[in-house]
Order: sequence, then C-alpha cells, then structure tokens
Amino acid sequence: MRDRTCVPWDLVAFNWQETTSAAREHNSSLDERRSVLMGRYCTLFFDLDDTLYPRSSGLWNAIGERINSFMIDRLEIPEENVSPIRDEYLRTYGTTLNGLVANYQIDPFEYLTFVHDVQIEDYLHPDPVMQRMLASLHPSRIIFTNASVSYAMRVLKRLGVDPYIDQIIDIIALDFHNKPLPQAYERALDLAQESDPKACMLIDDRVDNLLPAAALGMTTVLVGDRGGHPGVDFHIERITELLDKVPGINQNPDFRNEDAS
Repeated sequence: MRDRTCVPWDLVAFNWQETTSAAREHNSSLDERRSVLMGRYCTLFFDLDDTLYPRSSGLWNAIGERINSFMIDRLEIPEENVSPIRDEYLRTYGTTLNGLVANYQIDPFEYLTFVHDVQIEDYLHPDPVMQRMLASLHPSRIIFTNASVSYAMRVLKRLGVDPYIDQIIDIIALDFHNKPLPQAYERALDLAQESDPKACMLIDDRVDNLLPAAALGMTTVLVGDRGGHPGVDFHIERITELLDKVPGINQNPDFRNEDAS
C-alpha cells in the first residue's frame, strides 16, 4: 500500500458542512480554501460498473441479459416473471444474486461465472483520460464492487487502469454482503484498513449505494447523467470530472502526465 499522509479529521479547522455546500455550487471562493482541504481523504472507494465507464457503453445491459438467461434457463423461471423478480430482489436484497441465493439456494460462484461471461472488449475501450486521473491521485484507490474480482480485473485491464488501482474489494471478499447492506461498508473499511469513514469517499452510480456510506460519514459522489440527489454530496456526469468538481482530493506531487502513458 502506498504512503497515505492525510490531515487528521480532528485537526481540520473549518466548517465542513459549509464547505461542502459551497462545493456543490462549485463557486470560485472554494479555490481559496483548497489548500486547507488538501489531504482530507486517505481512501477513495470506486464502484465499478456504470461508474468507471458510462452507462451508455451497454456492458451492464449485456450482463443483465446474462442474468435473465440464468434465471430462465437454469432456474426455469418464466420469462415474464424475471423482470418483476429482479426488481423485488434489488429492493429487498440489493442484488439479484443474493435474492436467488435466499430463494433458490443457487451456487453464487456458478452464477457469477455465468453472468460475467461477456465479451468486455465489445463494450469498453482504453480510457487515457481516466488513466491519467487515477495515476495522479494520492489517496488509496480501491474498487468496491458487488461483482467478482476476476470480472473486475477484466474491466480494469480493458480500460487500461489496472496499474492505478491499489486494491479490489469484491462480493466474495465482502462475504456476499453486497452494497447497500450496512455490513458491506463495515467490511470494506476493515479490508481497506481504514478506521475513519470521514477520511473516505465513495464514488458510485447508485444513490441507494451512496446513502449508507453517507450515514457513516463518508463523502459521497454520484456518477451519471440522471442528475444529483439531496442525500449525496456531489454529482458528476463522468468519472473523469472527479478532480474538477470535487474538492479536497490530494494529488501525487511527483505525478507527470507521461507516467500514465
């Protein structure tokens, strides 16, 4: 793990609520306080699907089709019932996977292998802008996903950002306690060896996943083109807007653009 020198939370001498409110408006006065905010975050938790790549890529839709096929072909659930069941499981369990484990006693590893069997190369391409952004970040960069580590690595490699990720916390490492279950966040903090949620940020495309993090004290960033939410600190349309629109993220002083080329 890289060195993560951060400003201790109890030494930050300013009103964070006031600063966050100003940050939401992204006004110029915030730049005057940027030096105070530098180093606030020790750990950045990044969701994977529809966060590191745009929803318009179609990858998550392809995985959704694989989920439907699993339910129809393996479990013999009538096709017309699949969508309502998935919606119910998402509300109740947070994922279709845990709903199927609870109600159909499926093998979760078989499920993960099946649904992630997609040609990622057909949907994603290397992203040099994101590569440079991630390479420049000083805090620990951790993937926090309800998917499997093997699938996450395939996505990261295709995007060309795998060298700039310090850790992957997947559904297996979470003992299948997926976001947005409270146990998932507690487990993620433990695995990241992070004792202070206020020193962490979660970047995710789903409000439901961000609200439990906010309740713990993490700063929250919603990614996507569907607008912000009053329970979330910041909203960006694409992950590459993170440094421009969210203050207080320390950059590596030794970073050069060619380091990520």
